[in-house]
Amino acid sequence: MTQRAHPQVDAGRGPVSGWAVGLAVFAGCMMIMAGLFGAITGIAAIVDDDLYVIRGDYVFEWDVTAWGWIHLVLGIIVIAAGIAVFTGRAWARVVGIALAVLSAVANFMFLPYYPVWSIVIIALDVAVIWALARYSRQAAAETWG
Repeated sequence: MTQRAHPQVDAGRGPVSGWAVGLAVFAGCMMIMAGLFGAITGIAAIVDDDLYVIRGDYVFEWDVTAWGWIHLVLGIIVIAAGIAVFTGRAWARVVGIALAVLSAVANFMFLPYYPVWSIVIIALDVAVIWALARYSRQAAAETWG
């Protein structure tokens, strides 16, 4: 039985920090959870148009039902990508980063309907982007065996 005292190394990029690995696992979990929350938000907006009320004037005033469908579809895709992140595959990380960017943009535009929640999700999206940018297949293999 051998134990490594060396940090995880990603070929060409140097050592992968424990923070990056931990936050990548966090990113996968957050993507699954945020996807579920997004899907639930979408279902709620589709079922009841009056559930979310716009606060003040805002440039992006779209129909609440349209936002419901956007959040539902995006939520389902984010759940699938979050599950794929645990494999450490490059395509899963790229899709995860792209979806986190889309999620941040969608939540920015959703600010007048649900401001505090939108800001929280945008902050989580930024953490997900950083973690997935530093994660690798090798780090996943060393983490998950």
